Parts: sequence; structure tokens; C-alpha cells
Amino acid sequence: MEIVVSNKASRPLYEQIATQIKSAIMSGELKAGEAIPSVRAMAKSLHISILTVQKAYSTLQEDGFIETTAGKGCYVSAQNQDFYLEEQQKKIEEKFSEAIEIARVSGISLDKLLNLITLLYEEDD
Repeated sequence: MEIVVSNKASRPLYEQIATQIKSAIMSGELKAGEAIPSVRAMAKSLHISILTVQKAYSTLQEDGFIETTAGKGCYVSAQNQDFYLEEQQKKIEEKFSEAIEIARVSGISLDKLLNLITLLYEEDD
């Protein structure tokens, strides 16, 4: 697993770390029970503060992605994928609700909206 952070990005460093670790877990690159680098090792490899990495790991733990065992380190949690997918689905539903409201007000039919969604979804494939 390779983590890349940038001071020039609009998102804070801890968020960049947390997002990349979440992605590695969701893609299967990191498996349940697998150890992730210690806070100190991650901070050293990225040349950033230990406190920044600690905040990223705390966020991951709060979200259920990792578990920390005192003296043993941090490990990928076994129950993270369903939780994460549920959270993502809620975000998508909120965005779709906004889009549907705009479509209704604008008189755009459901067929046209579905075609647009299909085109946008398949655009990057």
C-alpha cells in the first residue's frame, strides 16, 4: 500500500491519508486482519507529523475501518465494508434527491434523467 499526500491539495493531510487507506480496504488491497503501518512508521515515510497520522488513524477507527490494539498496532477491521457501502449509498441518495428535484422543476422526464445518469456513469469506462 502506497500513500501519497500533498500540501497543495485542498483537503487536509489526515483526510488524504484516511481516504487512501479506506480505498485500499474497499478495493481489497488491504484485507481484514491485515496490519497497517504504525503511526510512527507512516509519519516517517510521509515526512509529516505523528499527530497528523494519529488523527487519520483515529478517523479510520471511528468509522470502523481499523482496530487498534495497545502494544500490537493497527489492523484492518473485519466489519468495515458493509458500513462504508451504506454510508456511500446515503451520500448518493442525497445527491440523487437534489438532481431529481431539479429535473422535476425543469420538466426533465425520468427517461431523460436515467439516460443522463447512464451516460455519466459509463463515461469513464
